[in-house]
Amino acid sequence: MVYLVEDFFSIQGEGRHVGVPSVFLRFGGCNLRCPGFGSYEIDEEIVAGCDTLRAVDKKRFRKIWQPVERATDLIAIVERYLEPLDYRPHVVLTGGEPMLYHDDPAFYGLVGWLVREGFEVTIETNATIAPDFDRYRWYEGVTFAMAVKLSNSGEPMGKRVKMAAIMALATRGKDSFFKFTLDPFATTNAGEIREIVEGFANEIYCMPLGDDVAQLQKNALLVAEFCLEHGYRYSDRLHVRLWNREEKR
Repeated sequence: MVYLVEDFFSIQGEGRHVGVPSVFLRFGGCNLRCPGFGSYEIDEEIVAGCDTLRAVDKKRFRKIWQPVERATDLIAIVERYLEPLDYRPHVVLTGGEPMLYHDDPAFYGLVGWLVREGFEVTIETNATIAPDFDRYRWYEGVTFAMAVKLSNSGEPMGKRVKMAAIMALATRGKDSFFKFTLDPFATTNAGEIREIVEGFANEIYCMPLGDDVAQLQKNALLVAEFCLEHGYRYSDRLHVRLWNREEKR
């Protein structure tokens, strides 16, 4: 069984597919908390964590965590978005950390159907969990957006950097790429990224930390200059630019 937090149709705002119309399925649960990424007021309490806290904190957001037991139910959600379209959109499986469900029949059944049907599929992951690619072969048709967390996330290195998982996702997935979230502190510590990506030929994207326009704008120029200095690709957060903190965007 998987927990689906939300599904929506929008444009991809980050990484290689910026601007591409995409169907998003957001799954609940994560093995990281990333307290360094920000804090939010929820029910008069300040809670630290990522900008998709609703997909991480099951206790506070229990009402929107919908249990799904069958792949056919997830497939039906995707098909509903296809009905009014005369083209096939990109499909993004995100979280939380969707790879918590990598061997779940509902999740893997969805992945297999998407790949067989010829969809362009991206799984957005913190790259700490990799499937057994020999056993679950459909993952070889998936692009993994490997958002490996840096020290600015507030997580210890031993928890956030799993080189065996990164190696598997980077080399067995379909054109997988790195996607790092940077703030002013991270832009002064280029060695962190170099240590993680050394030996890999995958594309490297850096994007500014920020879940609202003001914070994004504050960090964007620093990250762009960091990319120019080190030869990385800059990724904006286009959904934030367009819709600020609006959910399902």
